[in-house]
Amino acid sequence: MIGMALNLLGATGRMASGLMGGIGRFLAFAAVTISHLFRPPWYGREFALQLVQIGWLSLPVVGLTALFTGGALALQIYAGSARFSAEFAVPSITAIGMVRELGPVLGGLMVAARVASSIAAEIGTMKVSEQIDALRTLATEPMKYLTLPRVLAATLAMPVLVAVGDAIGILGGYAVGVTRLGFDGPTYLRNTVEFLEFWDIASGLVKGAVFGFLVALSGCYFGMHSGRGAQGVGEATKSAVVVASVLILSANYMLTEVFFSA
Repeated sequence: MIGMALNLLGATGRMASGLMGGIGRFLAFAAVTISHLFRPPWYGREFALQLVQIGWLSLPVVGLTALFTGGALALQIYAGSARFSAEFAVPSITAIGMVRELGPVLGGLMVAARVASSIAAEIGTMKVSEQIDALRTLATEPMKYLTLPRVLAATLAMPVLVAVGDAIGILGGYAVGVTRLGFDGPTYLRNTVEFLEFWDIASGLVKGAVFGFLVALSGCYFGMHSGRGAQGVGEATKSAVVVASVLILSANYMLTEVFFSA
C-alpha cells in the first residue's frame, strides 16, 4: 500500500515537473520570438504571405461560424427572456454576447483548428526534411524567418477577423429576429446600436489579438519541436491545436476578469 502511494506521488511529481518545464520552454520561445521583432532583418514578403494565409483565407470559416452562432444565440435568448416577458432584450444581449465573448472565442478556436495545425505541420515537415538546418547553413535565423512573420501576421489579422465575425454574427441574429421571431427590422438595429458600448467592441478586438498571438505561437513552437518522421509531425500538429485551444479559453477568462470584473 505504501509502495503504491509512493509510486502515485512520484508519478504526480514527474507530471508536474514536466508541465512546469513545458510552460517554461514555451514562455522562453515566446520571449525569443518577441525579441526578433526589434532586430533586423525583417522579411516583409513572408509576412505579407502569412497575412493572406492566416487572415484572408480564414474569413469563410470564421464568417460561417459567426453567422450560425448569432442566429442560434438570438433563438436561445428569446426562449429564455420570454419566460420573464423580456423579449425586447434579445437584440442588445445578442450583440453584447457576440462582441464580448462568442465572436472572439469561437473565431479564435476556428482559427486555431485551421492555422495552428497548418503551421505546426508545415514547420514540422521542414524540420523533418532538414530545411530548417538548410536555413541555418544559409545564415538565416529560422525563428526570424519562420516564426516571427506568422506570429505577427496572426496577431494583426485576428482582430480584423473578430470584427468581421462580430458583424456577421449580429447580422445572423438580426435575420433570425426579423424572419423568425417577429421583430421590426429598424427597431432591432436601433436596440443593437444603442446598447453596445465602445469597450464591449474594444475588449473583443484585444482578445482577438491575444488569441491570434497564442495560436500562431503554439503552431510554431510545436512545429519547431516536432519529432522525426510522420508520427512526430502528427503529434506536433495535434499538440498545437490542443494547446492553442486551451490557451484561448484560459486567456479568455483572464482577460474577461481584467476587463469586466468591476
